[in-house]
Amino acid sequence: QVQLVESGGGLVQPGGSLRLSCAASGTFFSINPMGWYRQAPGQQRELVATISSGGYTNYADSVKGRFTISRDNDKNVVYLQMNSLKPGDTAVYYCYAQGRVGRWSAYADYWGQGTQVTVSS
Repeated sequence: QVQLVESGGGLVQPGGSLRLSCAASGTFFSINPMGWYRQAPGQQRELVATISSGGYTNYADSVKGRFTISRDNDKNVVYLQMNSLKPGDTAVYYCYAQGRVGRWSAYADYWGQGTQVTVSS
């Protein structure tokens, strides 16, 4: 099983920055990719960014050039640096990982509990 614990959310003014962190723990063979999704009130959960263990990244168009995802493979931690934040970025941000508990196990999706990011003056 994989447990994901996020940290770093909060309230920030428009134009400000926040850094989210997500640490994976538990017993698993591999976790790949890792990433972030977000869900605003009344809206569906949407992809923000993902990163593979090899460093390949994928971003939603709405965050390209403002957000940067990175990963520490040794520590099983994924980060999301968010700059130039806008009110439209307000949402609950969820850490995501796809992992398997053994070499021959099927992949499964894992989610963190979510952390609130509010961008407001």
